[in-house]
Amino acid sequence: MASVEEFVREYVRAVSQGYAAVFAGAGLSHGSGYANWKELVRPLAEEIKLDVDKEDDLVSIVQYYYNERRTRHSINQRILNEFTREIGPNENIEILARLPISTYWTTNYDELLETTLEKNNRKVDVKTTQDSLAENIYDRDAVVYKMHGDVRCPQSAVLTKNDYELYGNERPLFRTALQGDLISKTFLFIGFSFEDPNLDYILGQVRALLGESIRDHYCFFERVKKQEHESERDFLYNVAKQELRIKDLRRYGIQAILLDSYTEITDILKRVEDGHRLKNIFISGSLGAYEPPWTEKNAPLFLHDLAKKLIRADYRIISGFGLNVGSAIINGALEEIMESRYGHIDEYLCLRPFPQITSGTMSRDQLWQIYRENMISQAGITIFIFGNKKVDGKVVNADGMLKEFEIAKKFGKIIIPVGCTGGAASEIHKSIKQDPSDFPYLEGFLEELASEELDADQLIELICEIVKEQQVI
Repeated sequence: MASVEEFVREYVRAVSQGYAAVFAGAGLSHGSGYANWKELVRPLAEEIKLDVDKEDDLVSIVQYYYNERRTRHSINQRILNEFTREIGPNENIEILARLPISTYWTTNYDELLETTLEKNNRKVDVKTTQDSLAENIYDRDAVVYKMHGDVRCPQSAVLTKNDYELYGNERPLFRTALQGDLISKTFLFIGFSFEDPNLDYILGQVRALLGESIRDHYCFFERVKKQEHESERDFLYNVAKQELRIKDLRRYGIQAILLDSYTEITDILKRVEDGHRLKNIFISGSLGAYEPPWTEKNAPLFLHDLAKKLIRADYRIISGFGLNVGSAIINGALEEIMESRYGHIDEYLCLRPFPQITSGTMSRDQLWQIYRENMISQAGITIFIFGNKKVDGKVVNADGMLKEFEIAKKFGKIIIPVGCTGGAASEIHKSIKQDPSDFPYLEGFLEELASEELDADQLIELICEIVKEQQVI
């Protein structure tokens, strides 16, 4: 079994490096109020005088129902009615949709994944048929493979034993595509019972191809609990069965994370999201005037080298293009991106210059506040450097930088105030030093961050050390 810590560490790495994938089962949609597989089949079973609570093979129940009726109409109507009704929010799907994952597989018929991705401003390419696998939407952000069909075409949904038996002939490319993803990506199986014969076949094929070289994937299991009126013998039997099931999944590289309750999944996914955001660094700063010991020569060089080192360490920089700060940061970042990151600018640098002219109903202050919140929300770490401007010929602290500090505090971001650079950064540093209890990660670093004895290279090393200590990978 895998620990939660191992999963968070490895999945954050997979998300950050672009090889994470999700396989969603009915349990994921159940959190929104949709029926799970057993509840979907229950009324069909009752019509043919079977009890789903006494049966393990639910696919056979659907087949028996079809055998009795010789029509799929009632089955199709059941899918259409169940998966087009109004449902509640689903925080787990929200988190998975916000993460920069490009590959989602599901056996679900509902449209929760694709609609939630679109709500998060992600362009989705949905694959529901063999033909759709050969057609790609330009500039897509994510692909959702609905290997068992879609609620909008219930007549084509994979439901009966007949459907499963013919799957290899009618939808072989889905199996091929999934095999390829299982070989090259790290999957999180969520809400999935591992009772699907299609997936069993595909996992077996991948294992046959790769043997012991199969990559690790992850899933969640809720620890078996003793039920009311359950005998001790039956309880121990169910515990042993779950342990054997978990061990068997390891044959396919699937590492189970055992939880006391499935409700823990949300917090675990939040840890993954936070861990990924820690790779994104927002740098807040402005320089309306150079104040000793910082000069027009050494200040830009310091900023240039800091950005360069952060990119070299595989972090992504978000910049609001502050006065006399943004250009130096961008130059350093671009230099390293061109030298060692294959010129992949968008992966390592997010430039967000502030709009100077308002043309709508919002005031500039309102627009800038929303703009700041949007930028900072994408980052896990915020660095505050310099922070001054000239007003009527006088050098004052940059109030915009102080606003960004308050936003970072509100959002619970890691805050690194480089006090020795003066300006608003010094004011922020003093504020934190007065009550450092909310910033335990700065323990042992606060004095150095305000020290003017450090040279630029030492200061960069100090900042990078603090950043590194926050990472989960």
